[in-house]
Amino acid sequence: MIELIAQAFTFKLVDFFDVLFSCILIYFIYKLLRGTNALGIVFSFIGIYILWIIVSLLRMEILTKILGQFISVGAIGIIIIFQPEIRRFFAMVGSKSMKRGYKKFFFWKINKDDKDKLNSTAIVQAYQHLSQSKTGALIVIARHNDLDTIINTGEVLECKINTQLIETIFYKNTPLHDGAMIIKDNIIKAARCILPVSSNFNIPPHLGLRHRSAIGISEQTDAIAIIVSEQTGQISIAKAGNLQEGITPTKLQEFLNQEFNS
Repeated sequence: MIELIAQAFTFKLVDFFDVLFSCILIYFIYKLLRGTNALGIVFSFIGIYILWIIVSLLRMEILTKILGQFISVGAIGIIIIFQPEIRRFFAMVGSKSMKRGYKKFFFWKINKDDKDKLNSTAIVQAYQHLSQSKTGALIVIARHNDLDTIINTGEVLECKINTQLIETIFYKNTPLHDGAMIIKDNIIKAARCILPVSSNFNIPPHLGLRHRSAIGISEQTDAIAIIVSEQTGQISIAKAGNLQEGITPTKLQEFLNQEFNS
C-alpha cells in the first residue's frame, strides 16, 4: 500500500511537461469558447470525465462502465455540436490572432489603459439620428471573441468610428446598409455582414430578422448587438441571448461605457 502511494506521488520531469502542455491546451480552448454557450457544455463534459477517473480509481465497476459509455458516445456528440468551433480553431492556428495569443500567453502583459476605449459617443449620436429618422441599423461590438468568420461575410472597412460614417452606411440607398456592422477594438471592421439567426421560439413575433440576428450573435458569442427598428425607430440591445427594448440614447451611452470603458 505504501509503495502504491509512493508511486502515485512520484513526479518526473515528463509529468511537469505533461501538465504544462495540458494547461496550454485548456487555455486556448477556453479562449476559443469564451463568451459562448459552448463553454458550459465543455465544463460539464470535463466534470463527467473527472468523475469517471475517480470511480475508476475506486474500482466502482458499474459507474465506471456507465460513465465510460457516456464519454465514448459523448466524444462523438461534442464533435458534432462543436463543428463550427473546431473549424474555427484550425483556421485560427497560425493566424495573426493566434500569434498575438502566443505573445499574451508567454509574455503576460495586458494593460487595459493601453487599449483604445470605445468611441461610444459617436455610436450613440449616430443611433439617436437613426432612431429619429426610423432608419434600420444593426451594429455588433466584439468583446473577447474575434468574430473573424462573421467579418469575412461582409465588406471589410478597417476605419475609425465616426457618427457621419455610421449614418451614411445605414442610409437605405447605400449598398452597405443591409446586414450588420462589426466594431472591434474601436475600429469599424466591416459592414453588410451576415449574422446567425436565433432559433429561439420565445422571441416575440413582432420582431423581425434584424432583431433575431442580433439575438443570434449574442447567443453564440459574447458580443453586444445594438438595433434600430425600421418600423418604430426604437433602440434595442442584445446581450447573452437577451433583448432589451426601448433603450434611450442616455441609457445606451451608460450601457456602452459600463461594458467597454469602465
